[in-house]
Amino acid sequence: MQKYSMRKLTSGALALFLIAGFMLVDSSAQKRRRKRRASAPRITNPAIYQPSANDNANTAGDTSTSNENANGQGNTQNTKPSSGDPEEMKRTIRSLSSQVDKLTDKLGQMQEEQRSLVDLERLSRGEQHSAQLHAEMRDVQAKEAELQARLEDINYALKPENIERATAGYGSTHPEEVREQRRKQLEAEKQRVQGQLDHLAASRASLEQAIAAAESEVDRLRKRLDAADQAAIENAKRKAQAEASSQSAQPYSSPTPTPGP
Repeated sequence: MQKYSMRKLTSGALALFLIAGFMLVDSSAQKRRRKRRASAPRITNPAIYQPSANDNANTAGDTSTSNENANGQGNTQNTKPSSGDPEEMKRTIRSLSSQVDKLTDKLGQMQEEQRSLVDLERLSRGEQHSAQLHAEMRDVQAKEAELQARLEDINYALKPENIERATAGYGSTHPEEVREQRRKQLEAEKQRVQGQLDHLAASRASLEQAIAAAESEVDRLRKRLDAADQAAIENAKRKAQAEASSQSAQPYSSPTPTPGP
């Protein structure tokens, strides 16, 4: 019984000791928090300036005065009469229109010159192409003449008496076979030559069409260039006449006599 009471007293004392320790720790923590809160800076709002009634009245008066001055200046500028000389405006318009006409004429002349240069280049190419086609035509005609002569020789050799004369010197026991072989050779050569002649005839026909088209193009370009040259000459004459008429239309101003001593 005594042991139980001693244990109870011991546990109670230990509990009191722990409670006292917790209370001391809590009080020290609260003191630290108070110190930190006391050291924190305070934020204060600045005072806002409130203008007085006299200041507002003065500001409104200055604003109305400046507006009246601006309106007065605008009205003065608007009421100023426009001093424009109609004769000067007419002269300016005539000068500008003459400059525009000159620029238009110059632009048209440049375009005509550019077109003429292009036509000249095309004409040169067309003439070269036409010359090349004519050269090819001469070659075809020469080959046709050679093949035609060879065909005539073959036709002459195909005659029976000529075949017999050509095979008489072979001395074969079967002369008819030799003559037949000779005739077949000539017929094969004739077909080959005739095929070449047909091919050359087709080439000659296509060349004739190409030459006709090239010559037509060359003639058209030459006519266009001649027309452009004639138009340029006419324009030059017209400009010269216009300048001469404008100079003659200007009034002659006689020189003012110098006063005597």
